[in-house]
Formats: sequence, C-alpha cells, structure tokens
Amino acid sequence: ESLHEIQKQVNDLWQNLLYPVTRGNETDGMIYATCEMKPSSKIDADKPQVTGQVLFRQCYSYGRLEAIFYLDGFPLDNNQSSRAIHIHELGDLSNGCDSTGGHYNPFRVNHPRHPGDFGNFLPKEGKIRKYKTNLFATLFGPYSIMGRSVVIHEQEDDMGKGNNKASLENGNAGKRLACCVIGISNKNLWEEKLPEVMDKKKR
Repeated sequence: ESLHEIQKQVNDLWQNLLYPVTRGNETDGMIYATCEMKPSSKIDADKPQVTGQVLFRQCYSYGRLEAIFYLDGFPLDNNQSSRAIHIHELGDLSNGCDSTGGHYNPFRVNHPRHPGDFGNFLPKEGKIRKYKTNLFATLFGPYSIMGRSVVIHEQEDDMGKGNNKASLENGNAGKRLACCVIGISNKNLWEEKLPEVMDKKKR
C-alpha cells in the first residue's frame, strides 16, 4: 500500500516536472502532437505506400489521451484484413521502420497491454479515418510517448491470443509498412482533421 502511495507521489512529481510545453499557453493546457506517416524504406514497392498523420491531444496533466488516425494509401479493395497500429520504443527511422525497436513496453507486460497497443483498423476505400478516446498512452511524465514512433503493420493484431511468444510481444502483426516519430505540434492540424473524422463516424 505505502509503496504504491510513494510511487504515485513520485509519478506526480515527474508529471509536474516534465510537461513538454509551458502551461497557460493559448491551448488552455491542451497539448497537441503529430506523427507524419511515411512508408518504410525497407518494404517492397508492391506493398501499400501508407501516408498521412496520427494526431494526439491530451489535457495537462491528467486528461486521457485522444488520437486521430488519418491515413491513406491502402488497397482500394474492401475485402482486405484490418491493420495493426502500435507505438514502438524508438523514434529512430535510420533503417526504415525496422530501427524503431519493439513495442513501447515500460511496464514489462505482455501484449496487448502495452500503452500504445491501439489494436486493429479496417481501411475503407484505401483510407483509415478513426477518432479514439480514453487511450492508455500519455504525452506527459516519465512514460511519455513523445519522440517515440507509431508503426503500421501489414497484418492484423491477434491481440495476444496466438499461443506463441510473438503473439505476447507484438500480436503477430507482420511486417512494418509505415512509421513516424511523434512530436509536439500546434492545434491547427487537429482542428482541421477532427470534423472529417467525426463526419465519417456518423455515416
């Protein structure tokens, strides 16, 4: 009990020391981040060339993370499988998406309980347009995802039910199609993309 309490106090202290931009700016404590998606330099030319953005926002310092997935370049065929999207440990694209390391897993738990295990996304007409709320990852504190990467995989995530080691590490999601590094942004991109994603949700 008391150890948990101490850990919470330490985390609170970190959160207060490590917010990524000054509070009281024009976004009223809301922090925005963007990830500019590019195809991996290591994939074959016949694979989907995925571009677009993954956008994040979170209210400092205890708001839950929200994300917009705004991606293009998937096959137009609507019979394809879903694609797994995860946060990986490193923001290193020096060897394409292969140098982003494994899943970001600060708590040393099995997949799919990593902070950035966002699950599966089904492209429609070659696009993914999705808005997600209440995500477990955070932009703040010692476990911030800032400077890490978002990776789109070729296959579906088996959500840890594949009965093998890889399933508990990465959901057997297959090759890395595209990736990007998460960085702080202003709110303009979010405000531009959100209406379109919400409009798609209603239809």
